[in-house]
Amino acid sequence: MNVTIFGAGYVGLVTAACLAELGNTVVCFDPDRARVALLQQGEVPIHERGLPALVRENLANGRLAFTSEARPAVLHGDFIFIAVGTPPAEDGSADLQHVLDAARTIGVHMDRFKVVVDKSTVPVGTAERVRAAVEEELLLRGARLSFSVVSNPEFLKEGAAVDDFMRPDRIVLGVEASEQGERAADLLRLLYAPFNRHHGRTYWMDTRSAEFTKYAANAMLATRISFMNELANLADDVGVDIEAVRQGVGADSRIGHSFLYAGCGYGGSCFPKDISALLSTADEAGRTLRILQAVEQVNHHQKRILGQKLLRRFGPDLRGRHFALWGLAFKPNTDDMREATSVVLLEQLLAAGASVAAYDPVAQETARMALAADVRFSSDMLGRLSFAATPLAAAEGADALLIATEWKEFRSPDFARLKEALNAPVIFDGRNLYEPEMMAELGIEYDGIGRRVRAAEPDLVFFWQADRPVLHAGDAAGHA
Repeated sequence: MNVTIFGAGYVGLVTAACLAELGNTVVCFDPDRARVALLQQGEVPIHERGLPALVRENLANGRLAFTSEARPAVLHGDFIFIAVGTPPAEDGSADLQHVLDAARTIGVHMDRFKVVVDKSTVPVGTAERVRAAVEEELLLRGARLSFSVVSNPEFLKEGAAVDDFMRPDRIVLGVEASEQGERAADLLRLLYAPFNRHHGRTYWMDTRSAEFTKYAANAMLATRISFMNELANLADDVGVDIEAVRQGVGADSRIGHSFLYAGCGYGGSCFPKDISALLSTADEAGRTLRILQAVEQVNHHQKRILGQKLLRRFGPDLRGRHFALWGLAFKPNTDDMREATSVVLLEQLLAAGASVAAYDPVAQETARMALAADVRFSSDMLGRLSFAATPLAAAEGADALLIATEWKEFRSPDFARLKEALNAPVIFDGRNLYEPEMMAELGIEYDGIGRRVRAAEPDLVFFWQADRPVLHAGDAAGHA
């Protein structure tokens, strides 16, 4: 089938490459000519596992093309996916400027029935606004063409987006209750047939419910994270190991283990923006979402927790102190710096006078550009920030190591060499990568998020009394 994607950003590129891989002929439109020129050469400007190979392979076989010309892109597609950015406005609401601009462009060039698919994360009611924008342009042209607007939110995790698209746990499709909506649904069944061969993954609903589903899903996941982070902070106060708690709580089949890991806060392009947009929607409706307000507040606080731990350890004046930072991206397997905890942490350290050597496997150049454009960082602060070629190089001569991103290469470092590199064996672990007991045995001062050295587990010994086994906690001699 012929598919057009508006937007060669994260969601647009993944959608374009994956639909091409399934045999569709896909044209991806973006007004950024430099970006398009790069993509036409098979160069992917974002770090996403498996995506470069898909782009190059489908460019070569002719199923994928990139253009900065709107008219041929619109004429090509039977489906036109709008996958442009919806950044937060000053009041926290989603800025729909790019979405509505795309809708108007579609209306200007539309030549036949088309299915316009909202793939961007958008507030409730956006499908109607997209329809109105397309209709306005058709009216100006005097064109009498029918079309349908569909809501098809994405559920992609950065770092695993290709796998998520190709093996979805669900496909949410919101269609209009009209003849055009029924026609669109028939076409969508054909487009998404490869994902439904073994069992149905599609959930049909109205457009408003589909739009709301995306926000509700991200709100739930963010809530789990903030919930566990708040408990982790209490665990620090009362001497509890939050990892043991996580395992015990997650073993409940009604709860599960996903998104219950305590850490130094969530970031990225989705959760912070979507929570803010949902709160804005509630405000417009005259309703207060108290739980999500708390989720947002907890996360803002949690991003500062690692810096606060360090300031308690070394004092508020860090002039003359030097620290190592492992991890810059908001999560592993991406170079995305949007709302990254590392930015908040760097601001805390540099503002207190410290110097920092940072290392990230893929995000260093992205971080360099993001920090240079961030008004919170003065030239003096940035002058005390350096980027290292390896994790150990970053640790060389540092008074402590801080970990902000859980990259796999950080999980099993050479601790003997790490201790030699550091001025003092001190680690502040914002992602709880290491076991406190092991750190204590290695002579490393270790401070995680809600982690405490566990008391030794007693030997469990059975004694027989009146022909029945009775469990005692003690040593093999029976001493309790």
